[in-house]
Amino acid sequence: MATLTASDLAVKIIHEQEAIIGPLAWNVARHVSGMTVKSKDHITMIKSGSVVLTSLVKKYEGLFGPASREVCRDAVRSMIGKVPATDVPEILK
Repeated sequence: MATLTASDLAVKIIHEQEAIIGPLAWNVARHVSGMTVKSKDHITMIKSGSVVLTSLVKKYEGLFGPASREVCRDAVRSMIGKVPATDVPEILK
């Protein structure tokens, strides 16, 4: 089984948000501390994956409400078991 990273989860979350809110999803992601968006398929985590993913989800939730958190959870549900547990924040479980 291939191991995924927190960056893979972030990319999936942003793509799902983009399907709903359009390019604004990428603008929001670019303002998350600890993460650098290099392209639509490449994100670099500068801080702990769990911390950055929590910040990303909270940014979307702060702008668009609790439904955004559910979109994030649904987006990565099938990927969670393939990511190191230390990189999966409670907000996505």
